[in-house]
Amino acid sequence: MSVDGGAHGPGQPAEGAVLDLRDVHRTHGTGPAAVHALRGVSLSVRPGELVAVMGPSGSGKSTLLALAGGLDSPTAGEVRVEGQPLGELDRRRLAQLRRRRIGYIFQDLNLLGSLTAVENVALPLELDGAGVRRARRLAAEALAEVGLPELGDRFPDQLSGGQQQRVAIARALVGERRLVLADEPTGALDSQTGEAVLHLLRRRVDAGAAGVLVTHEARHAGWADRVVFLRDGVLVDTTAPLVGVEQLLSGSGR
Repeated sequence: MSVDGGAHGPGQPAEGAVLDLRDVHRTHGTGPAAVHALRGVSLSVRPGELVAVMGPSGSGKSTLLALAGGLDSPTAGEVRVEGQPLGELDRRRLAQLRRRRIGYIFQDLNLLGSLTAVENVALPLELDGAGVRRARRLAAEALAEVGLPELGDRFPDQLSGGQQQRVAIARALVGERRLVLADEPTGALDSQTGEAVLHLLRRRVDAGAAGVLVTHEARHAGWADRVVFLRDGVLVDTTAPLVGVEQLLSGSGR
C-alpha cells in the first residue's frame, strides 16, 4: 500500500496517480457574495492507496469529491483521472468515464425508486453496454458482498436506510472501478455493518483501485493510508498518523 504521494505543485504531474488534482479552485458566485469552496488544492492518490479527507463542516470536503468524480468543474486548476484531464472531455465521454472507471458513494444515496436493488446496481453496467444477464449477475454478486444476497428484488422504499446505503455502495463497487469516492459511506449504518463496508472499500483499494473517503470519524479514517485535512477550502495538513485531529476538526468552516 502506498503511503507517499500527497500534495504537489501545480505544474508537477503525479506520475502513476489515478486521481490528480492540481492547484484546484472552486468558487460559487461572484463579487462580495462569492463562496470559495476550494482554494488551490493539490492532491494525488495512487493505485492501492486510500486517502481519508477530514475537516469541519463547510471546509470543502464534498466539493473536492464532486470535482474528483467529474460531477462539478473547477473554477481554476485541473483534475485528472488516470492521466486524463476531465476538463478536456465532452459530456458524453465524461459520462462514459464515470460509468466505467469511477465509483461514487453519495451521501444522499441517489437510488432510483422505480428500480429494484439489483437493477440499481446493474444500471451503470447496462448503460455502458453490458448485456442485461451479465450486468445483473455482477450486480447480484456485489449485493452479496455488502450482505444483501436475498434483497435484490426489493425496491428502495422496501428497504431500511442502512440497506439502501449498502445498495448504493454495491453500485459504486460493481465492475472494474479504478477510483472509488465515498462521501460518509457509513452514515446510516450501525457500527458493525459500517466496519464491514470499510473492509470492502479497503479490499477494493488493496486490489489496485485508488480510494477517497470523506469522513468525520477518526476511527473510520484509521482505515486509510493517509489522512488529508481541509479547512476553509485549504489543504492544511496531510499526515499518516492521526495526530492532532481534535484541533484540526474544531473551529468553524466557511
